[in-house]
Amino acid sequence: MKILGLTGSIGMGKSTTAGFFRAAGVPVWDADEAVHRVYAPGGAAVAAVTALVPAALKDGGVDRGALREAILADKGLLARIEAAVHPVVGRDRAEFLARSRAAGVPLVVCDIPLLYESGDVSWLDAVLVVTAPAEVQRARVMERPGMTEAAFAAILARQVPDAEKRARADYIIDTSQGLAAAEAAVRRVIDSMGDGDA
Repeated sequence: MKILGLTGSIGMGKSTTAGFFRAAGVPVWDADEAVHRVYAPGGAAVAAVTALVPAALKDGGVDRGALREAILADKGLLARIEAAVHPVVGRDRAEFLARSRAAGVPLVVCDIPLLYESGDVSWLDAVLVVTAPAEVQRARVMERPGMTEAAFAAILARQVPDAEKRARADYIIDTSQGLAAAEAAVRRVIDSMGDGDA
């Protein structure tokens, strides 16, 4: 089984690209969805997170709005939360990979927004970076509800620059060329990854 990492900065079209892999029958593990699962009522990260931020406990799960406010108020809090949550999310991913391997799946995608920021990519067979011109990225992001220039700048500051991601990628898809072109590019990546037995 081959494992393809999918990443890209905010507004680059990563979710749409992940959807094309799913439509082609390739299983996708989504890091953001995994965080939602472990933060949900009864989720595996609820106890650890609410021990750090008791005000974030709501209906047996983590209130992400309360968590965001706490992180803004305490500069060192995010690192402590990440240290508590990353191992839980890592176990979720390991279970997905084990299930896929047991099912004989030839190729899986791990959709991880902060892939390069988190460091280790050695467990991946290849990395696909989605990109778009800066003006397209900005226009997409500013259309999101509640997005401000300051919030956009803060998000970009935490992300490895697009040019660096592209330089380190095995595959690049420019999502500004339209949906059909992006879907065709996904098909080429799947073909290029082969049958996954190598």
